[in-house]
Amino acid sequence: MEGERISYHDSVRRVYDRIKEDGMNNIWDRYEAQGMGGNPDQRCPFCMGGVRCDLCSNGPCRADAVKDKRGVCGITGDGMAMRMMLLRNVLGASTYHYHTEQTIKTLRATANDETPFKITEDSKLKTFAGRLGVSTSDTIKKTALALCDFVQADFNRKADEPSHIVAALAPEERKEVWRKHDIFPGGIYGEMMRATSSCLTNVDGYYVSLALKAMRMSIAMAYQSQIVNEFCQDILFGLPRPHQMRVDLGVLDPDYVNVLPNGHEPFLGFAMVQLVRKSDWQEKARAAGAKGLRVIANIETGQEMIQRWEMDDVFYGFTGNWIMQEAVLASGCVDLFACDMNCSMPIDPTYAEKYKVKLVPVSDLVAFEGISDRINYEPSKAEDQAAELLQIAIDNFKERRASVKPVTGLPMNEATVGFSSESIVEALGGSLEPLLKAIKDGTIRGVIGLISCTTLRNTGQDVHSVRMAKELINRNLLVLSMGCGNGAMQVAGLCQPEASELAGDSLKGLCQTLGVPPVLSYGTCTDTGRVADLLASVSNALGDVPIPDLPVAAVAPEYMEQKATIDAVFALAFGLYTYVNPVPTVTGGPNLVKLLTEDCKEVTGGQLDAETDPVIAADNILASIESKRKKLGI
Repeated sequence: MEGERISYHDSVRRVYDRIKEDGMNNIWDRYEAQGMGGNPDQRCPFCMGGVRCDLCSNGPCRADAVKDKRGVCGITGDGMAMRMMLLRNVLGASTYHYHTEQTIKTLRATANDETPFKITEDSKLKTFAGRLGVSTSDTIKKTALALCDFVQADFNRKADEPSHIVAALAPEERKEVWRKHDIFPGGIYGEMMRATSSCLTNVDGYYVSLALKAMRMSIAMAYQSQIVNEFCQDILFGLPRPHQMRVDLGVLDPDYVNVLPNGHEPFLGFAMVQLVRKSDWQEKARAAGAKGLRVIANIETGQEMIQRWEMDDVFYGFTGNWIMQEAVLASGCVDLFACDMNCSMPIDPTYAEKYKVKLVPVSDLVAFEGISDRINYEPSKAEDQAAELLQIAIDNFKERRASVKPVTGLPMNEATVGFSSESIVEALGGSLEPLLKAIKDGTIRGVIGLISCTTLRNTGQDVHSVRMAKELINRNLLVLSMGCGNGAMQVAGLCQPEASELAGDSLKGLCQTLGVPPVLSYGTCTDTGRVADLLASVSNALGDVPIPDLPVAAVAPEYMEQKATIDAVFALAFGLYTYVNPVPTVTGGPNLVKLLTEDCKEVTGGQLDAETDPVIAADNILASIESKRKKLGI
């Protein structure tokens, strides 16, 4: 691979050259090796269609809808494809919820004065607790504990016990639709058990039933896992508010001790930042021969951190998203890679050995072959654990600096980060009215939630995401970016006010008037729920317009893993036009494809589009939004 087939970003392409020179096993070569007939994107046609199953000993089986070829059990291609999709959804939901449980555990411990953290946003705590019906008349700490008790009780409701969180937060119109189709969920644990049990051989092979179960679980996940998680992290670490952040691989200076928290959970990352801002830790780093000690944000843990805390000389910047982690490690600048839940690759020990990086799992979920070091995060021990990690990094500096030649001169830019529902309202003067006015008068044709991973399928890292974002803003569609796709936008320069030059005339004028970018950095993949809550507010402000009638769309230009699949299913359940790329592995089920791309619109209002051409895809999205504007008479 070469050029943009590697990555949109010059920094990654430059380090890739170093990786190749060093003869390192790497993600680009591994991807290419999976292809068939010299085409890296061509795979087994049954697998590509989602119609291969090995869940029982009669398999592996293949299905072919045209020939009515079924699995040994009799399951059709439609059922086989949806069953595998539902199982991926379970993986995504459980991983999202693991993060949420860690957040609630941290909030509870903080309320009991057992962590180095504090409750930062009293107002957010009271507002959120009040929305859930939790009393706010007691002290802040007791309110926080009551909130923890309430949400955890809801998590553990049986599948046939309706969720109080969903009942409290979801729009009335959506709740009516969900009850009508029996997809109003119970507790997230009950929904995951119900979904998983349904996927056993000879239990549920009906693609429609399986799709509805996926939607039901996705609703539980969005409200109980995502919204609860992000709102409670806001309460602990502060609301995201707009500020500047250094981005790209140039944030890595080899003469500093560089500590990278990696994954999706920000707890030890924040704890380390609090320590490195103290002079004694900087003195320890200088005593080891370094210029100082820095925490560098990385992947989704990094997104959680940079959205909330401002940069300085020690919380220095953000590298990028998950595909580039080999390039991050191969830069020769990293002393510690602290791996919490999600997005640390099995190949990392090879890179850690080659480039003298200390690789330390900090979650009991994460493990590497050949790595025995481990510090499992515990809220009550967070400060001591952070100190231990920083000392490991300092002790590593001399060997790394003496034996590894770093890649220098890599680019570094800045991005405006930290937009949240609250900060958007603050920027608009305390009300959604200016945004609604801009939508009504056509200055903004619609709003896009760009909620994406990054993948090597069909294009290089972030290439399709950046192309799609440029096409969307050129059509005067305001973009809220989340997930690894957010890292793509930040590093590509689309999260700076200057990017308004790439927008259509009316969006450009609005951005320049407000001094904001056309792509607003809105957070991580976990913020999918936050967007749903924002859209509920927009719906309410417009006079309870049904969600499917709003001029909005969900866009995942480069979805990759299992969490992304349940995000897409939730978007459909929520009633959104939902664009995904690459084409999902369901094409071997023609009835399932019709359900997702056509019939779903009559059930929940949602519609799936998997067009691979960015221009056509953006035209389709705009056409959907224009049809909704026409229906609303705006």
